[in-house]
Amino acid sequence: MNGPYTHYMENDKAYYRLAFKIFSDFSAAIAIPALSAVFAGKWLDTKFQTAPRYLAILLLVAFIFTSLMIVKKAHTYKQQYLAIIAIDEKKDPENNINKV
Repeated sequence: MNGPYTHYMENDKAYYRLAFKIFSDFSAAIAIPALSAVFAGKWLDTKFQTAPRYLAILLLVAFIFTSLMIVKKAHTYKQQYLAIIAIDEKKDPENNINKV
């Protein structure tokens, strides 16, 4: 592809790749601890006949763990997003995103 807007299309791919990566990473960071907590909590509650004590405890632990992971991942993805913006600004400084 050649033309005046080629670098925009290439950079759009970078934005879409990052968005998909964020979506899939956050989905896994939420689903895996939650499902693990449910299955482990139900198994422990059945084994020790303490329903729903272990389920509730493990879900709370999973929620805290997930919250911390998402904050950490959000910071990492923010840096990656800023790097893409910096590349975009280098390719076309006249159309700077930060211009007012």
